[in-house]
Amino acid sequence: MTPEDRFPGPEHPDSGPRHQPDLDVLPFGTYYEPEPAGYAEAAYESETYSGYGGARYLEQHWPAVGHPQNTGHPHDPGHPQAGHPQDTGHPQAAQTEHGGYEPTLTDRPSPAHQSDDPPTIELGPPLPEPGLPYHPYPAPAPNEPPGPLYVVGDVHGYLDELLAALRHQGLIDTDGHWSAGRSRIWFLGDFTDRGPDGIGVIDLVMQLAAEAAAAGGYCRALMGNHELLFLGAARYGDEPVQSTAGTASFLAAWRLNGGQQHDLDRLETHHISWLSRLPAIALEEGHLLVHSDTTAYLEYGDSIAAVNDAVHDLLADEGVDEWWDCFRRFTKRFAFRGDAGPTAAHELLDTYGGARIVHGHSPIPYLTGAVHTDDGAPPHIPGPYVYADDLAVAMDGGVTMEGRLLVARLPI
Repeated sequence: MTPEDRFPGPEHPDSGPRHQPDLDVLPFGTYYEPEPAGYAEAAYESETYSGYGGARYLEQHWPAVGHPQNTGHPHDPGHPQAGHPQDTGHPQAAQTEHGGYEPTLTDRPSPAHQSDDPPTIELGPPLPEPGLPYHPYPAPAPNEPPGPLYVVGDVHGYLDELLAALRHQGLIDTDGHWSAGRSRIWFLGDFTDRGPDGIGVIDLVMQLAAEAAAAGGYCRALMGNHELLFLGAARYGDEPVQSTAGTASFLAAWRLNGGQQHDLDRLETHHISWLSRLPAIALEEGHLLVHSDTTAYLEYGDSIAAVNDAVHDLLADEGVDEWWDCFRRFTKRFAFRGDAGPTAAHELLDTYGGARIVHGHSPIPYLTGAVHTDDGAPPHIPGPYVYADDLAVAMDGGVTMEGRLLVARLPI
């Protein structure tokens, strides 16, 4: 059974106490993706689920899509261009005195030494010292090609952490406005619930979408299962639904999964309209972007347009039971983990296109089995997590369990 350990954690200095970060549950029971054949609790102690056997944390510069052998530094002026066979350097992460990760040009560690800190992506330059001027992303020139591509993992209402992460990457200025020119950002869903300011997160993303468009870039978002849950709670309240675990309601499930009453109280018509139109799936530069690590998308169509149209039609016209079934399907998880994971990933990629899946939904500590620490410290999340034979990248850094809110630049 998937671990359901609760992490009370200390109070966060900015956002208040973390809420219990259980995996999403349904009233009167839980619903999870069926485990691969032969799965056992002991698997979490094996290499398969340790986070190092068959999976790794994201390197500073990903191999170009379709060229897994490339481990070079495509942005290093003194290094051969990415994609060439001669690229053999590897940035191994080393912790700096400030707690960040500074890449060093060392060889890839051998498997025997992978119990040390795994390689990580460089998550952005250090913040400037207080009082120093901030230089935003330059304004786009005429006919300038599209800017860099970023993804943002599950936010869950942690507005202060989101602002800090975006600011750290230079995507917004000190006032919280877009400063990234023609850069492109995709949020992978789950804006609300568990954290203190879900509506504030939605307002920020809507604001950045408008500001990015004016600068020649864009800020877009996917619909996560918590968007479905939040909209269902607002629309159907305590109206009963027939769940697989007994009669329940959207409102009961929303509260059980960290729903914050002040978010529901502040939900307005324009929020509902915007959330209801979010796509469920997207393809960008060879990356198949989804919220949930599940194959349930295949049940809604054999193309990206068909899936998005099916979800939008359902939200516009169908009743409470259809909404509930959609929420239930997109709450499934762990489809790409274990021995059967690469096969499931290929199924999605072969149907919708792309060379790699990028998803949120399942916190990285649960994917790796590294939820517990001997000293009770928060889980260590160096960066996004690559697994399933490099076909899947997890972006939920577990901000609800004192992990990290991840913002990462994708390779183009």
